[in-house]
Amino acid sequence: MLSRTRFVLLSVALDAVLVNVGVVLAFLVRFEGSLPTFNFGAYLLLAPFATLIYLASSWIYGLYDPERVDTVWNVVRSAAAAVTLGTVLVAAMAFFGGPRTASFARSTILLGWLFGIVLLVGWRLAFLRFSRFRWPEQRVVLVGTGPVSVELADELTRRERWGWRVCGLVRTRPDDSGAEAGTYPVLGGAADIAAIAREQDANRIIVVSPVALRELVESLVLADELKVRVDVVPELYEIFIGRVDALIGDIPLMKITESSVPRYYRAVKRAIDLVGAAVLLVLVSPILLIASLAILVSDGAPVLFAQERVGRDLKTFPVYKLRTMVRDAEALSGPVLAEEDDPRITGVGRFLRRYRIDELPQLINILKGDMSFVGPRPERPYFVEQYLQDIPGYRERFRVKPGVTGLAQVSGGYATTPERKLKYDLIYMYHRNLAMDAQIVAETLKVVLTGHGAR
Repeated sequence: MLSRTRFVLLSVALDAVLVNVGVVLAFLVRFEGSLPTFNFGAYLLLAPFATLIYLASSWIYGLYDPERVDTVWNVVRSAAAAVTLGTVLVAAMAFFGGPRTASFARSTILLGWLFGIVLLVGWRLAFLRFSRFRWPEQRVVLVGTGPVSVELADELTRRERWGWRVCGLVRTRPDDSGAEAGTYPVLGGAADIAAIAREQDANRIIVVSPVALRELVESLVLADELKVRVDVVPELYEIFIGRVDALIGDIPLMKITESSVPRYYRAVKRAIDLVGAAVLLVLVSPILLIASLAILVSDGAPVLFAQERVGRDLKTFPVYKLRTMVRDAEALSGPVLAEEDDPRITGVGRFLRRYRIDELPQLINILKGDMSFVGPRPERPYFVEQYLQDIPGYRERFRVKPGVTGLAQVSGGYATTPERKLKYDLIYMYHRNLAMDAQIVAETLKVVLTGHGAR
């Protein structure tokens, strides 16, 4: 299945190669199978800049928008316009800004233009004709039954070859008969949007008519099994507070539910985790040694404590901590949450918890990839099962890797409720960036150094 992003990358790569192949062919034809150093060498100096010019021209004429090049005529027209513009600009650069000793025959430029069009058109037509790739299916439910909803549904239906599927429309008022919906089925009311999306296996919802948007979005996000993108056709005031993300036809859309995390963020964050955890593990090793000896002397072995926790995608893993409670602390009580003045905590353990020294072995979890420095704190399976049943939307927090520290830990108190911690976790998930991570780490260091607010 070929995504839009992969199509664009494929197109850019092939165009970058083929426009240069076209120029090489032009030289070979013009100079009867040879590549004269005097002429071709000059082109090689200009080739990187010429390639960028051709790619920019292709972008201008929509060659990287799959829905604009879905017919033979559109492909030919767009490619011809792009190559023509690129050739004019490259020729101007060669004659006015290139090497002063360069000499390009006009026939070479003309042949390069012709070969460029043939190659750019050729691979796209071959792709349309023979490709077995399927575009990811976008199963859309439209909220609203008015003329704009029908217009948008018609536009999406025309784009079915690119994966768009209109499941149906949803009423926004109980007295709405759905008479304006035309040939599209009316699936129910906006209050039932979560159930409708699940029944239709929808992965995209577009809100067209004004509704109680807050309640609609909450009902979707809090329906834990759903992973849908929600767009809204914005009113004027919504454009002032949001960002238009896409256009379908001439109808603007704003995306309002998915995370705005930059694509580079995860890779950079993982690199920081690996380097930071390795360096810190070396630096804090004397502290770990002293703390381990203190535990051994005061309460005996074991020093290290491994406890099963739930991480990303609800997968369990062992979290490593220095033991701060008496041995077999839950032998009689079963799993219970630690309290601020928990009698099971040892004297040494209270000190370690106060300054979060007991958390340092989790650097090993970071190196293993189970955790990150910053993220929602991992909970135990016993409590996760309860929270999944009792707290709407709790499953959402397991879409990201858990962290040693998090926004909930530096913003809330020791006894902050799971519901309130979830709000902090979701705020972090949907707005996280490297600056926020740095701020949370700085706040955590303040907690460590002062001993206030430690969990």
